[in-house]
Amino acid sequence: MARAGIALSVLLALPPLAAGGWFLWLRGQQPQISGEVALTGLDAKAEVLRDRNGVPHIFAAAPRDAYRALGYVHAQDRLWQMETMRRLGAGRLAELVGVRYGDFALKSDRLMRTLGLYRAAEAMSAGLSPEAREAFDAYAEGVNSYLDGHREALPIEFQLLSHHPEPWRPADSLVWGKLMALQLSGNYRDELLRARLLKRLTPQQVEDLFPADPPGTPVTLAAELRDLDVGEGVRRTLAALPDLGPDTASNEWALTGARTSTGKPIIANDPHLGLEAPILWYLARIVTPDFTIAGATVPGVPLHVLGHNGKVAWGFTTTHSDTQDIFVEKIDPQDPSRYVTPDGAKPFVSRSETIHVKGQADETFTVRETRHGPVVSGLEAGDAPPEGHVLALAFPGLASDDRSPEALYRLNHADDAEAVRNAVRLHVAPQQNIVYADRAGEVGIISPGRVPIRRKGDGRVPVPGWTGEYDWSGFLPSYTLPQAVNPPSGQFVNANNAIVGRDYPYRLATDWPDASRAKRIVEMLGDRRHSVDDVARQQMDIISLPARDFLPELLKYPLPKGIATDAAALLRSWDGAMARDRPEPLIFEAWLRELSRAVFADELGPDFASYWELRPQTLRHVFNTAPRWCDDVTTPETETCADIVAKALTTALEDLSKRHGGNPARWRWGDEHRAALSHRILGKLPILGSLTDLSIETDGGFFTVNRGSTRLRDSAAPFAHVHGAGYRGVYDLADLDNSRFTIATGQSGNPLSSHWGDLVSIWRDGGSLRLSGDRGTLIAAGAEVLTLTPRNTGTQQK
Repeated sequence: MARAGIALSVLLALPPLAAGGWFLWLRGQQPQISGEVALTGLDAKAEVLRDRNGVPHIFAAAPRDAYRALGYVHAQDRLWQMETMRRLGAGRLAELVGVRYGDFALKSDRLMRTLGLYRAAEAMSAGLSPEAREAFDAYAEGVNSYLDGHREALPIEFQLLSHHPEPWRPADSLVWGKLMALQLSGNYRDELLRARLLKRLTPQQVEDLFPADPPGTPVTLAAELRDLDVGEGVRRTLAALPDLGPDTASNEWALTGARTSTGKPIIANDPHLGLEAPILWYLARIVTPDFTIAGATVPGVPLHVLGHNGKVAWGFTTTHSDTQDIFVEKIDPQDPSRYVTPDGAKPFVSRSETIHVKGQADETFTVRETRHGPVVSGLEAGDAPPEGHVLALAFPGLASDDRSPEALYRLNHADDAEAVRNAVRLHVAPQQNIVYADRAGEVGIISPGRVPIRRKGDGRVPVPGWTGEYDWSGFLPSYTLPQAVNPPSGQFVNANNAIVGRDYPYRLATDWPDASRAKRIVEMLGDRRHSVDDVARQQMDIISLPARDFLPELLKYPLPKGIATDAAALLRSWDGAMARDRPEPLIFEAWLRELSRAVFADELGPDFASYWELRPQTLRHVFNTAPRWCDDVTTPETETCADIVAKALTTALEDLSKRHGGNPARWRWGDEHRAALSHRILGKLPILGSLTDLSIETDGGFFTVNRGSTRLRDSAAPFAHVHGAGYRGVYDLADLDNSRFTIATGQSGNPLSSHWGDLVSIWRDGGSLRLSGDRGTLIAAGAEVLTLTPRNTGTQQK
């Protein structure tokens, strides 16, 4: 980043003609998409046909050549994304970007080195079958063929940082799965937050903050608290953890043939992750004589994460199960290199890690591990652990015998529903809810992953590690995990709501995310039959059930005269649609935001920021069951919930009036609710930031099926759309060529490419692409043809 600033300063100092020449030169440095290219290791000629949207359709004689070609096109279009992904997983970001623009890179590197993600990825490769290993090796050969043979300049990020990437290794691909397992299994943060809250609140107050789902809430498959004096260690650990992005969420539903207009299953899936440009996903299709697959890939990974293979289709949502525990380890008072266990003191397993930091001295620190896992306290440089204790993380996703990549490989190649089940039972972390269907009409759901069996406790707070009472005794056997086929209702629905009911004999989680999206999907599905077009429209639904169901309760309270009366009139006639051209969504979400602050900030103090979200279910619990929360404990007066509701609306409207004028009818949700599709590095630079920004105003909100989540704690942009469905897929098992796909930005990661942001409006407005067609059909439609030939024939790049 320092060099980027220098390079930009030099560029701006150049005469306009020279600056324009540099820009035009870079714009002309685009990857070769037609003609011939020789690839190392290729067994036979292959072709890459890029359609008008820049989606590659790879035609090859065998899967291993197709994986080589996929590695090549990923590197052509998304090399910077691939480079930052593997460096994030390896704990090597700081040597690339330094710390001039913030400490995220250094914080992240410390965490990744401590957890040993890349070491686990290297060890994990030993568990791959020969067929899966061949795919990862071939993919790496394809990436390296590009690195060795490209003639165009590397993307602008490499130019500004004067950086050239190292050769690609299979572990660079495998580490992505470890990163996702960490991001999608964030319970350890919740444990730390609960531990902090229990220092200032009673256990009942903490229960109020996380109320159970009310009776009747949909479930996908109906079927010890100890006061440990480690508060300072918890605080420091929380402060040292990097922000890996917003909370994760997704939607999926599967309909049997009895519920569709075609008589065959339909699957809908849209995973929700943090938004950025380019988006995580990259569309691709592979066609060989015996293997076809289409859908969403991740640059850097040879396998399709989501999609169909012509025989089966599948989708994922995160289970939100509790598969992580923080263990408080007691240091041996006689020897600080050892910690206490039920069998006596044992030595920490230690290793030294050195982080190279661009522009400053290296940082060397010691990583320690206990029998439960790596020590995660003391992550900040120079931080001393709390007296006598350290915190260790237990998490299946850190296992070296993780066979999740093998599971995904076998899923990609599954021939039917039974093969899907057999494949995904190898999956370790993160636990996922997988819906699937085959062409014969079988529909199923399964939630594979390692779920710990705890000897004691429920996993909600850190527990003593030295007694053995709270240790894990193993993992739930695969046959006990949630799973079912061919539901009598004709549908499976999951939107991160509870996957099991209270009659399920094992503990998967104590808390589940808000079930509003699942309720809305069930409501839309009803008992009717649906077409592929119906399901695609349902993915774009923007009705907020909390707006429709909770808002009337708020409007029963007395409200002040003036602008509040005008705003309330708008809200009373609103149907709960979070439309970007309407004022009501902005008023409602601003009101909820201020309500959360008014109710909880006084009791939670400095921990409120970590808790601050839109929580209508918790607020409803407060108003109906625990009104004591409405009293502001920092004032001598006793405030009622009516006082708080009116005050919160007044504060919200005053704030909005400063930004949008005094007439609420003229406000628009889209003025503040914009999808944050900006480049992580270029977006921070003058001129280039605006040139590369793909942000666009959007519909939806936190609780809508078309999810548009915000980050309320961001005072500068509390309603920006920072998290949502970066990919949508609808799979038609009657005709898989009729399946629908879209991603949020474009195929290219190069801001100077025509495919940098050409899919943004299509994504925002509910459009989609088809990934189908034979060679002749694609060429007739204008596809560019790149022929890949074995390098040993002597063929050169043309």
